[in-house]
Amino acid sequence: MAGGIDASDYEHQVFDRMQMLKAFDETKAGVKGLTDSGLLEIPATFVRPPDELAEESTYKRTQIQVPVIDLSEIDDADMRKKIVEEARIASETWGFFQVVNHGIPQTVLDGMIDGIRDFNDQNIEEKKKYYSRDNTRRVRFNSSYDLFTSATASWRDSLTISFSGPDPMDEDELPPSCRESSLEYSKHVEKFGNTLLGILSEAMGLKSDHLEKMECSKGHRLGAHYYPPCPKPELAIGTTKHSDPGFLTILLQNQINTCLQVLYQGRWVDIHPIPGALVINIGDLLQLVSNGRFRSSTHRAIASLTGPRI
Repeated sequence: MAGGIDASDYEHQVFDRMQMLKAFDETKAGVKGLTDSGLLEIPATFVRPPDELAEESTYKRTQIQVPVIDLSEIDDADMRKKIVEEARIASETWGFFQVVNHGIPQTVLDGMIDGIRDFNDQNIEEKKKYYSRDNTRRVRFNSSYDLFTSATASWRDSLTISFSGPDPMDEDELPPSCRESSLEYSKHVEKFGNTLLGILSEAMGLKSDHLEKMECSKGHRLGAHYYPPCPKPELAIGTTKHSDPGFLTILLQNQINTCLQVLYQGRWVDIHPIPGALVINIGDLLQLVSNGRFRSSTHRAIASLTGPRI
């Protein structure tokens, strides 16, 4: 076909890409396996489309920051009103905010980060035991959950642990490298999640137990993402732009800067990590439940030369 690609050429390109993706997936080594091999370039499957790369130049960078809310005086009636109002404004305008003095011990936060680092740093044969794309498995490890459907493979490996379902988690299902830290972190985050839902219920003018009674906090999933250093970060993406499908996301991140970004008024805003802080963002279901008052914002994670980001 003059001036373009004929159908057979296109089918060949699609087939080649699929073969490359399958070959990568079958290693069960993830993106970290690529970086450990010492590669200086990134495979074509991780290179973003030209139009997407060109679009980057149209975004304006800004120095504004997402709101930071101090929860240290949440039990004081007057201060609680102030905190609820801050959460309301942040949820309606940004859909994102950071919280400090949230009550989860620093040792628990550090333990969770260390546990995920230990999981990813261990022998590949041990990690392979958990590698799966079966979403019914309560514990699974893989690279890019949408590897075979997205335009670009994400520069990210993930360990997913589901604490949802009628049966309690069997501790033996969890990887030994992060078993204790995951259970301890999960326990604290579940309690804190209900505190947050209370604040957000009040922010909508409802009783503090409204969202909890709607079972918005019933079950949770721990998504532990590991972003290795990328040799060509300007070509790759850590996590493609998206909004979160659930009610609420509570994010713990280590101190790797300028990787998490939220789209705010047409600009990508960096969410700089604050030591000890947690990033909170509204999910699609909470936007729906709030009749659109709260915003489930588009966000992404960019790739970086430094890492790993956890």
